[in-house]
Amino acid sequence: MTQNLDWVVALARRAGAAILDVYGTEFEVTEKDDATPLTRADLAAHHVIVDGIAARDAHTPVISEEGGLPDFDVRSTWNRYWLIDPLDGTKEFVNRNGEFTVNIALIENHAPIFGVVHVPVPNVTYVGDTVNGAIRIDGDTPPEEIRVTRKTPEKARVVGSRSHASAALGAWLAAIGDHEVVPMGSSLKFCVVAEGGADVYPRLGPTSEWDTAAAQAVVEAAGGRVVRTDGTPLAYNTKADILNPHFVVIGSRSRDWLAPLAQ
Repeated sequence: MTQNLDWVVALARRAGAAILDVYGTEFEVTEKDDATPLTRADLAAHHVIVDGIAARDAHTPVISEEGGLPDFDVRSTWNRYWLIDPLDGTKEFVNRNGEFTVNIALIENHAPIFGVVHVPVPNVTYVGDTVNGAIRIDGDTPPEEIRVTRKTPEKARVVGSRSHASAALGAWLAAIGDHEVVPMGSSLKFCVVAEGGADVYPRLGPTSEWDTAAAQAVVEAAGGRVVRTDGTPLAYNTKADILNPHFVVIGSRSRDWLAPLAQ
């Protein structure tokens, strides 16, 4: 992987350990201004990551979901910055189903060039580097290279959200024909595509840039694509808000997954 960034993997794992310290307790759940849940695990992971980056790369700006969003007048001048979601899938964390992740991405020229997605419960880490490829690390075992699937089987494998659904998604599923849906929470959906466990992940609902950046780096390093419904790349830090448009995570390119969205 990219030289001198092994410390980011270690940092994601430390954040995961801080999350697990809370996971096994009776924790309080509060609500943020956007009505999404917040726990002390989110904040603990935030501090681990932000403090760790400050100690190793103090000159590169950081955006974290739990740290507030700098004004666009400021961040529009950034060519390179860290983008973090300390605990993606807080609903899954609260429901204790294990499908939550730590996400750390390095953004350069509006695109994620490096990303770490750590899954605390099984202790699995996905790392994507757009120059050197993508790997999966299970615990302390040696890294294993991962790649997206090359050809869609007769029954398409579609990964979908446990917590979000929409009429648009239902219409798209009807249009693609025979398929099975693999339910999954958090940025794990991207990782399932990246390692060939699913062919496609359509996201036809709201997300923010910190939800997707690290996992996008993993998918693209594994040979996949993350595109808007018009086929253009999903880009970062291009406007005042950081809400993503609808997008599709493509593993297998043997089918045109975007065609039903153009109808």
